[in-house]
Amino acid sequence: MKNQPHDELGRRERQIMDIIYRLGTASVADVRKALPDPPTYSAVRGMLRLLEDKGYVMHEAEGLRYLYKATISPNSARKSAIRHLVHTFFAGSTSDAVASLIELSDAKLSKADVARLSEIIRHAKAEGK
Repeated sequence: MKNQPHDELGRRERQIMDIIYRLGTASVADVRKALPDPPTYSAVRGMLRLLEDKGYVMHEAEGLRYLYKATISPNSARKSAIRHLVHTFFAGSTSDAVASLIELSDAKLSKADVARLSEIIRHAKAEGK
């Protein structure tokens, strides 16, 4: 499997990966049904083949159809997506990204959330991050 970060995926490829992560396994028809403004069945099949060539998905045959599943764990994908977000929208500043998330009007932090974030910050300070 090639180790390419998720930030190298195009918009449609990201959408397809989101669908596969959400469903766990998905056929071409499942992916097509879940895509906004879906392309043709053949186009979706081709994009899944490209994602497989890039190492992001694998397939298993189930009767006459293929079921696709991600080869990269959701946690690794999440980290890659966050890294891309921080780099793209916050010029690499983790603190700016975290501040923006906390400042969202609908982000209500519980005492447990604040305690967890405080612990993460204490741990990062101790490690010199």
